[in-house]
Formats: sequence, C-alpha cells, structure tokens
Amino acid sequence: MADRPQRLVIAITGATGAVYGVRLLQHLRQIGGVETHLVVSDAAVLTLHQETGLRRKEVEALADVVHKQNNIGAAIASGSFQSDGMVIAPCSMKTLASVAHGLSDNLIARAADVMLKERRRLVLMVRETPFNLAHLRNMTAVTEMGGIIFPPLPGFYHQPKTIDEMVDHSVARIIDLFGICHNLAPRWNGMNP
Repeated sequence: MADRPQRLVIAITGATGAVYGVRLLQHLRQIGGVETHLVVSDAAVLTLHQETGLRRKEVEALADVVHKQNNIGAAIASGSFQSDGMVIAPCSMKTLASVAHGLSDNLIARAADVMLKERRRLVLMVRETPFNLAHLRNMTAVTEMGGIIFPPLPGFYHQPKTIDEMVDHSVARIIDLFGICHNLAPRWNGMNP
C-alpha cells in the first residue's frame, strides 16, 4: 500500500448534517495526498440541496472518484480494493441498521461491510436525536464489529464563533482518526486557571 496515496471512501446519506460530508471532502482536497471515493445516496441529494444549496454534481466534483449507490460491482465493493477506511457523513439510521445487520443492500452498506470484514477503519457520523433502543443496539453492534460511532456533537471548549467552526471541529476529529496531518481546528492544550 506504500505505492499509492492514502485512499478514503466517503458516503453521504439522507440524514441531516450533509455539511459534514461536504466539509470533509473540501478539507481532504485542501490537505492533499488523499484519494477520495464518494457515494451519495438518492436521499442525500435532497438533503444536500435543502441544507447546503448544493446539487449532486457540485458535491461529486469534490471527490476524485464517484460511485453510484446501486453499483454493487464498483471497486469499493470488494475487499481487494485497497483503502485506508471509510466515513459515512452523515449516517442515517437506515444506513446504520443496514451496516449493523450486514444487509449490503446498496453500495454504501456493502462498502461499509467490506471495511468491517477487512478490519479497516469505519466511522459513522450517526445523525438522529433522541436515540431509540433500536438505534442504540445498532450502534452497539457496529462498535462490537470494530466500527466507530461518531455522532457529530460540537465541542465548546474552543469557544466557536460560527457554525462553520463547529462543523470543522468535528470534521478535524474525523480526519485525526485516519492519522492525516492538518490544522483545521484548535487542539486542547489544557485549561488556563
């Protein structure tokens, strides 16, 4: 794997919080050295436009490679496709359930299943509140399989002034999980008494 750039699969589903997937793609492009493979669900297209004003093509232009959600024959559907992991940002409860139960009913769920079976990093930015018992059990199942549940909860210790700063703080923490160097958000240096 040393002969290729770092490679991440990014999926955007129809849950609220489409900005997290967009900002992740924007920051990875800005940082450089990371090849991104994107899957946008049909429901995400609606949410992206509602929440960000962006159309599918504008979001797809942020990625290096784009895959259609129903293309189960795509490269990312195979364990032989070398990647460093996957982020589902945001992750709907439907997608969470598909991953938790190994349904592989579309390319997003299949690619996530590949990450788990190959023991690669899988991060789900689950978006729903409050959680019901099915949500919690599905999150537990994914965690037990090796996935990381990462609800995009803003931190306030860095005293953000804008929504962009809150979003970027969560995105920076996601990027940290893959060992990618950046300076997108302030780091905790302890409290000043």
